[in-house]
This record gives sequence, structure tokens and C-alpha cells, in this order.
Amino acid sequence: MEAPNKIFDEMSKLMTNAMGVAQGAKTEAETAMKSWMDRWLAERDFVTREEFDAVKAMAIKAREENEALKARLDALEAK
Repeated sequence: MEAPNKIFDEMSKLMTNAMGVAQGAKTEAETAMKSWMDRWLAERDFVTREEFDAVKAMAIKAREENEALKARLDALEAK
């Protein structure tokens, strides 16, 4: 009876080691993919959300100032 238990113990160890290797490979693949995506996005000159929001706020402010100046100019021209 000792031999089958030893075989099962060895198989169990082998499977445990294989799962550890598979988990390590998964982690390494995820890290490599994230790194590749980060490089790809950086090369495309995409803006960050913060940069987009800042430019959007500037455009809104400029539009409001433009409308105020147009109203003022129209009032001066009406005189």
C-alpha cells in the first residue's frame, strides 16, 4: 500500500509545481502585455484625462469671453 500513496504524493507535488509555474507564466504575460500597451499608447500621443479636462475648461472660458465681447461690441455698434 505504500507504493500507491507515494505515487499519488509525487503526482500531487508535480501538479502543485505545474500550477505554480502556470501562475507565474500568467503573471509574466499580463505584465508584458501591460508594458506593451503602455508603450503603444505613449507612442500615439494620446492625452490624459486631466489634460483633456484642462483644455476643455479653457475652451469653455474662451467661448464665454468671446460671447461677452461680441455682446459688448454689438452694444457699442448700436450706439
